[in-house]
Amino acid sequence: MKETLVTRIKEVTLKDPILVEGLPGVGHVGKLVADHMVEELDAEKIIEIYSPHFPPQVMVEEDGTIRQVRNEIYAYHGKEGEPDLLIIVGDYQSATNEGHYELCGIFLDLAESYHVKRIYALGGYGTGQFVDKPTVMGAATSIELVSEMKEKGVVFHENEPGGGIIGVSGLLLGLGALRGMDAVCLMGVTSGYLVDPKAATEVLRILCRILGIEVDVHALEERATEMEKIIGKLQEMERAQAPYEAGGDEDLRYIG
Repeated sequence: MKETLVTRIKEVTLKDPILVEGLPGVGHVGKLVADHMVEELDAEKIIEIYSPHFPPQVMVEEDGTIRQVRNEIYAYHGKEGEPDLLIIVGDYQSATNEGHYELCGIFLDLAESYHVKRIYALGGYGTGQFVDKPTVMGAATSIELVSEMKEKGVVFHENEPGGGIIGVSGLLLGLGALRGMDAVCLMGVTSGYLVDPKAATEVLRILCRILGIEVDVHALEERATEMEKIIGKLQEMERAQAPYEAGGDEDLRYIG
């Protein structure tokens, strides 16, 4: 495979859909939200995207068969005043810089073909510390959007994220703005160490509030409860180790 391949599975008609992106990233926050939305909303797959910019591997299914890694786009027809949605999910983001630009260009071309005017990119904001109370940080393409998101509970900090937004979520905002699209990045604050369904649950709540849709969060909450148990055990191990570290002659901590 030398070029990215876009395969249309089904033709659909949507009315001014909103694009939601949730590919793997920090804490898998965006992926957890997008995958959960696809399942709970019973969205239908309309596009598969295969690319040489994805890692060189296949996925092994439960029945032992394999499939090539890919990104997918699902369509949801809103009910009773809900907006129509296009939801991007997938196994990986691009493994190359060129691939990020190419794939984001493809996503935006497809979005334009469906007359998308607004994009929500979902991800995680890693702090390097376990987070007790999850919050959702934001970045947007205009000050008007910042004000709108603040009213929905999204938090904005000056010059944060400090290193910018890397990958598809950042490029969808930047390249989308160049095409005249409104775009927002919603980032669940997470340690970044583990898959974080707790942060994903908070991002989903905020997104549902923004979109005016209802999505059952029960399954995500159950996963969050299980993950909190794991985190609790890890914290206990850290506390148990602390006296030994404090008694040493050297500070062996490092940043990596």
